Amino acid sequence: MNVIAARSRDVHIPARYRSSLAVLAVSLLAMAVIFHAEIFAAVQVWSASTAYNHCFLILPIAIWLAWDRRGRLRGLTPAPDVRAVVLAVPFALAWLAADRLGVMEGRQLAAMGMVQSLVLGVLGWRVYRAMIAPLLYLIFLIPFGGFLVPALQQFTTDFVDAGLTMLGIAYYTHGYTIEIAQGAFHIAEACAGLRFLIAAIAFSVLYALLIFRSTTRRLLFIAIAVTVPVIANGFRALGIVWLGHVLGSAKAGATDHVLYGYIFFSIVLFILILLGLPFRQDNVRPGAGVVAVEAPAPAMGALVLPSIGVLVSAAAVVGLAWVVSARAAATPVRLPAAPAGCRAIAGARRLAAGGRMVRFACGDRVTATIALFPPRTDPKPLFDARRQLSLADTREAFINDVRIAQGDPDVWTLITTKHMKHTTISALFVDGHGTNGTMRTRLRLAWADLFGHPGQPIAVVIETPGPGRQAVPVLTRFVHDGILGPAVLARMAER
Repeated sequence: MNVIAARSRDVHIPARYRSSLAVLAVSLLAMAVIFHAEIFAAVQVWSASTAYNHCFLILPIAIWLAWDRRGRLRGLTPAPDVRAVVLAVPFALAWLAADRLGVMEGRQLAAMGMVQSLVLGVLGWRVYRAMIAPLLYLIFLIPFGGFLVPALQQFTTDFVDAGLTMLGIAYYTHGYTIEIAQGAFHIAEACAGLRFLIAAIAFSVLYALLIFRSTTRRLLFIAIAVTVPVIANGFRALGIVWLGHVLGSAKAGATDHVLYGYIFFSIVLFILILLGLPFRQDNVRPGAGVVAVEAPAPAMGALVLPSIGVLVSAAAVVGLAWVVSARAAATPVRLPAAPAGCRAIAGARRLAAGGRMVRFACGDRVTATIALFPPRTDPKPLFDARRQLSLADTREAFINDVRIAQGDPDVWTLITTKHMKHTTISALFVDGHGTNGTMRTRLRLAWADLFGHPGQPIAVVIETPGPGRQAVPVLTRFVHDGILGPAVLARMAER
């Protein structure tokens, strides 16, 4: 009975926190409604990508960290701070910029910044600081890091390149493809090591928070834990290529390479844990020795004011973005006539943000899919349509660039499915001019989104069966023949 009574007292919420936590809970629910699109997009990525499956554990871990640090709150009283609204405004503007650029990760990071501002405003700096570790750990809910994939692919390719040179194995590299006498290996996006790197960062931060108390030790361990998986992934890729050389077959060497990766990564994490244990500082419990004078609970008006300020800032930018996007989507799209030598396969299909999609069969088993969007459309629907239509969501697809001499653009994105059954080349067109979809393209579209745009942005995806080597000549000839030449695309871009 004494044990039960002690536990009930341990979970008892002091009266000075009840009104603050109630206001915070209602405010967080309102924030979830405002940013429901960001939450839905994050959960979709968690479910679809093995690089972010661990994100389902982040919220329970953060809650456990907060419970483990509850002793830090002893003697502290919430002290609402309306100045947090000033902090929320830059995050709100950052969200608006990310939305107009079509960068979902930026929207999610900015939304998390507004959530942190909300917690700070309602509870005050002293309570926020006491719980800063679990609160900032929530950043790992955001599936960010995709922009690192090309750099990781290049590092892994260079690592294998150097390793094969040291081993004396003859090879040839082209882009992210490495060929030896026994076959070819492609450093696909899924093999770049992002899944290991992101999980290692989340793990290393948790481990450092639990084991170390010194900021220097924590930062040093995190730096080591971030560097080691990147190098380890290089050794994993090199080992797979070497195994293919020894077995006399690239296919045999790459068999179960995903399983090898998980086993190898588990071993690396285990070694990191062992390396950190001799320097542990977890003998002092968080919050031990904290002494502070309790103050009366804050007034309801003082609690509600910063909450309303942050919520209004969030709702204002989200509402503004919705109005701009709705006005753009209401503009009708002018559908193109069939290009010379092509015939429409089916009627136009509606896309998000008021876009329309048409498909044409153009002979020689070539299919051209054209997604057109209204003027002033933000980049996200355009980039999403291109990615979905060009098979870029296929797991472990082979992605490269292909140059088309005198083309517009001269660089298209080449994607071949894992089993070599389909190949696509794709590009975007703004004002009738082609682009491969860089940040500069996003900036141009964002500018047009806010200040007007004379033409319809277009995503063009050309598809044919077969592996890339066989399909590229067909696709380049299709572009060279002028069926979708600059003049045709310029007419499609007109209102």
